[in-house]
Parts: sequence; structure tokens; C-alpha cells
Amino acid sequence: MKRILVVIDVQKDFVDGALGNAEAVAIVPNVVKKINEGAWDGIVVTLDTHGEDYLKTKEGARLPVVHCIKNTPGWQLDRQVSEALSKVSLPVLYIEKPTFGKTSLMSDIISTFGDEHLDITVTGLMTDICVVSNALILKAAGYDKSDISVDSACCAGTSPEAHEAALRTMASCQIDIL
Repeated sequence: MKRILVVIDVQKDFVDGALGNAEAVAIVPNVVKKINEGAWDGIVVTLDTHGEDYLKTKEGARLPVVHCIKNTPGWQLDRQVSEALSKVSLPVLYIEKPTFGKTSLMSDIISTFGDEHLDITVTGLMTDICVVSNALILKAAGYDKSDISVDSACCAGTSPEAHEAALRTMASCQIDIL
């Protein structure tokens, strides 16, 4: 069994930038601690990635807040998370994704880390958008072979209420909530 940590979109715009909030700022030390646990066989980091035409996309029409434009400061990982990742001595897979969930996330993980039984722990931002989307994708794709959990202390949502609702949804779908 391989233990994989997935860090979803802990980028400046979601922490303390365009879409950030106090709850997101508060979970950053928990994510850093999780990275530093050292019990991982690999880490996957997703980056919400948009182009300059973001406001012309379907997502931009529904969420008209410019964020995570590739190669801008807001697109960068949170500084503390980036520093922690730079010090690990294990494989780190960085994945850019143009929307909430990446349908090929499990196949990306398997192609990098192997297809034996995986114990995947998901962390990140925002619980009610990208975390829930990717956790459900992982659960559906790895139902028979993988254990999927979400560390609630390492996630924050668009609001505390939205965070709790997303955790309940994931628990209903047999994702373990830590």
C-alpha cells in the first residue's frame, strides 16, 4: 500500500488573495505539518490554472473574480507550503487543472506512483468546490483499490458552513473524514 498526500489548490489567491479568507489562512500550518509528516510515498499538488481570458469562460461567467491566472503571484503556491514541498525527499507531482476537478486525477496518480492499493489523503482549498470535486473523482475512480480520506483540519471552504456541508457530502459518499 502506498500513502499519497494530495494538496488541492493551496495557492495565494485561495489563501489570502482574490478568493482567500481567514479559514484558509488558518489551515496553512496544518497543511505544512501534514507535508512534513514524512510518512508519504508521494505528494500530488494541484494548481488551479486559468488564462487571461478567464472572465470569458463558463466558470468566469459564474464566478466573475479573476484568480489563479497562470504565472501571476496569485497562481503561486502559498509560500509556506512551497517551502515545505521544496524540502521533501520524495516524488512530488504537480498538476495544473483548468477547473474544479480533474477527471484524470486518479490515472495521473497511478501512472506516477503505481496501481497497487493506494491510501490517499486529500487536503486543500476550497472544501466545497475543488476539494469535494477531486475527492469524489478519486473515490469513483479508485473505489475497489484505494482508500480515500479528507483531513478536515487541512481544508477550508468558501465559508465555515460550506466547508461543513462539503464534509457531510463526502462522508455520505464513503470518503473518510479525518
